[in-house]
Amino acid sequence: MAPELRFAPGRAPRLPIWSAPMAGGPSSTALLAAVGAAGGLGLVPAGYLSADAFAAKLDELEAASDAPWGANLFLPGPPTADPEGVAAHAAALAPLAAEHGVELGEPRWEDDAIDAKVAVLLGHEPAAVTFAFACPSSELVGRLREGTGAVVVATATTPAEAAEATAAGVDALVLQGAEAGGHRGAFVDDRAFPGGGELVPLLELLRGARAASPLPLLAAGGLMDGAGVRQALDAGASGVQLGTALLCTPEAGTSDTHRRAILDRRYAGTTVTRGFTGRPARGLANPLALAYPDAPSAYPEVHHLTRPLRAAAAAQGDPDAVHLWAGEGWRDATEEPAADLIARIAREAGLA
Repeated sequence: MAPELRFAPGRAPRLPIWSAPMAGGPSSTALLAAVGAAGGLGLVPAGYLSADAFAAKLDELEAASDAPWGANLFLPGPPTADPEGVAAHAAALAPLAAEHGVELGEPRWEDDAIDAKVAVLLGHEPAAVTFAFACPSSELVGRLREGTGAVVVATATTPAEAAEATAAGVDALVLQGAEAGGHRGAFVDDRAFPGGGELVPLLELLRGARAASPLPLLAAGGLMDGAGVRQALDAGASGVQLGTALLCTPEAGTSDTHRRAILDRRYAGTTVTRGFTGRPARGLANPLALAYPDAPSAYPEVHHLTRPLRAAAAAQGDPDAVHLWAGEGWRDATEEPAADLIARIAREAGLA
């Protein structure tokens, strides 16, 4: 029997289904409210937002929905040790940026305003706070738990990371299988691996993490229907996190260019690339994703470098030069309303 996730009174979602925190647009307020209304838990992505914008996003969601919600924070890594690699990547991308009528951005390191965003959360009552890109310190875990009453959750991609996060005192783990779309949550981006570390399939990761940790586990990666959700729950997950399954719902803030690339099956499959942001991320295998297998490990420096190019490509309807994050189950994405999708998956998984 999977361990139970213990939420503060009145903050437990009706269903063990969370929406992945898809930063940069897809996790719109409309999507999170729809997920909450359907009985799931919508996660507000703080990534890429200023602290003030993050606070406004929380206020907007609380005004739109009385359902429980959670939030996700990016934990900063060190500045890049490869400035020469970043400069070479910029030189390679400059002609493509010019073709799209823009100049590349200035590569720079930042901590994503983590302290200010924690302070914002301390003024709210989230059901859960999740972390990505590193293991939170035990001090930060305790401060958020005591200050908000939230379940504090780390994202792990290997059994070793699951054990490390458990030792830090988190309450639960999101296990990001190899199939998952978007940025890999590896604690350290190891250049020896295309995925920043070992790419462990979800069911194998569930088995390994269960041996390494007694905590409740949330399964993420390639889950597109109730059969997959039921398989994850039967393998020991206490809940699941859906991302790609929600990308093409009407409520999602996914760009038209991204949405059409998925629904039109424009590309043959997915790949993991550092070419867009300097951190491994799984997306559709478009030309830019495939063109730079040796892109530097330099997040967020490369993210800031390529941002004008990616924004221009999206606005111009050019899917070949924009990040199209998607998991391996992307071919099963539908356009059904989010509440209908959650209800269908819950029914298929025997949760309704």
